[in-house]
Amino acid sequence: MAEWFDKVKSDFILNFITSGRWKLLFRGLGNTLVITFFALLLGILIGIVVAAVCSSYDKNKEVMSLHRGAGYYILRAANAVCRFYLTVIRGTPAVVQLMIWYFIIFASSNNPNYVAIICFGVNSGAYVAEIFRSGIMAVDPGQAEAGRSLGFSYFRTMAYIVVPQAFKTVLPTLGNEFIALIKETSIAGYVGIMDLTKAGDLIRNRTYSAFMPLIAVALVYLVLVIILTRLVGLLERRLRRSER
Repeated sequence: MAEWFDKVKSDFILNFITSGRWKLLFRGLGNTLVITFFALLLGILIGIVVAAVCSSYDKNKEVMSLHRGAGYYILRAANAVCRFYLTVIRGTPAVVQLMIWYFIIFASSNNPNYVAIICFGVNSGAYVAEIFRSGIMAVDPGQAEAGRSLGFSYFRTMAYIVVPQAFKTVLPTLGNEFIALIKETSIAGYVGIMDLTKAGDLIRNRTYSAFMPLIAVALVYLVLVIILTRLVGLLERRLRRSER
């Protein structure tokens, strides 16, 4: 037992204390959280726009097709673009998208973190769009009709009446998307970004010891997910109480 404890202690010192290698994990964790946070903000922005376009077309295409005005063709074209975006993003692996963004679209960029934020934001936007679309479709149509009767334009009705109600409905699901996005960013190391997973891999390469750094990375992800899951649960309970 003493020999096993001494071995674990020596492995811990080798992997985390020697040369201050624990700093790599903190640096990687910081990059992971920054990329995840800003990618989620970008994903929410894209998701709201795409969801609004797709849900508007689904709700109004029969009525608008009778008039065939300019608005109908603009909305139809926008819906086609959004559907193509959803099909491509949801139908291709995130790691392939990341490499396309980094090695092709932003090949001349010197800041891979910005590229990762854009890539994961665009990727998350496709899934957030479906979340918001279900939330918008769940809002009582009478709410939109009431807004229009008050003289609001369609876009003001969506911005001030429909989307806020949908946002409240889908907020817990967005929390789960945030959790999934944190784990998804673990592929950022494919393009040389120092995220949490990459930090563990660098320690492994320098010490030739796989167990300690990889277990440490897994535990950090686990703690993050547990904390965020608890926060999402508290948020869901708060929303249920506010609806009573």
